[in-house]
Amino acid sequence: FTMIDQAVKLFKQASEVFVITGAGISADSGLPTYRGFGGLYDGNVTEDGMPIEEALSGSMFRTRPEITWKYLLQIEKSVRGATFNRAHTVLAEMEKTFDRFWLLTQNIDGFHNAAGSENLIEIHGNMHRLKCTHCDYLETFENYRNVFESVDPGTPPTCPNCSEMARPDVVLFGEQLPEQAMATWYEQSNRPFDLVVSIGTSSSFPYILEPIINASRIGIPTMEINPGETDLSSMVDVKVSLGAAEALDKIWKEVV
Repeated sequence: FTMIDQAVKLFKQASEVFVITGAGISADSGLPTYRGFGGLYDGNVTEDGMPIEEALSGSMFRTRPEITWKYLLQIEKSVRGATFNRAHTVLAEMEKTFDRFWLLTQNIDGFHNAAGSENLIEIHGNMHRLKCTHCDYLETFENYRNVFESVDPGTPPTCPNCSEMARPDVVLFGEQLPEQAMATWYEQSNRPFDLVVSIGTSSSFPYILEPIINASRIGIPTMEINPGETDLSSMVDVKVSLGAAEALDKIWKEVV
């Protein structure tokens, strides 16, 4: 059996599927695969002489928001004009096909949402949504150009309702994961799935590794789709060493 055949068999046997995605799934959309927000800066200090993790941290945003906004803008510009790819589309189709299907993503690019996935946990938020730091204002923008039109680029944008500072609805370094997303994740993970799949993530966070480890422990089939080797590769039942779009396209054609 090829790795695709093995993967197809697992999907055909499943009715309840849990999928975890990381930066690798957006690689075919032309986005850098980075750890957290790196990639653009991997291993380098920023032009402000600090690591990117520090520039994009909750504490920096509280004390010097203009620094955090500067790099958020650079990231947003790097993804501007990019959109979801075949991998995102297949997962949206899977949601309509399986009896129960949930997707947990670490990505903040919003592509799963744009491709039509609804049972979606955006554990690190979505950079296209801007929220107020003070009131309950929340709005979705295709890009930040509209947000910054009225202000000097060095000045962080403000809330149209109360004039306090606005920020992207994302988890900055050192911040807590969003309560609502965590609550949904706990609720779903308390009911076992019959297949758990990791796609395009190096799985460096415990909440990304755990679903695979827990599934393996109780005999639920597990799969990894990733061209590279990760901490999960030796644990899963089936490893598909291809990029996400190619792998999911091949698998899904055989499943349906």
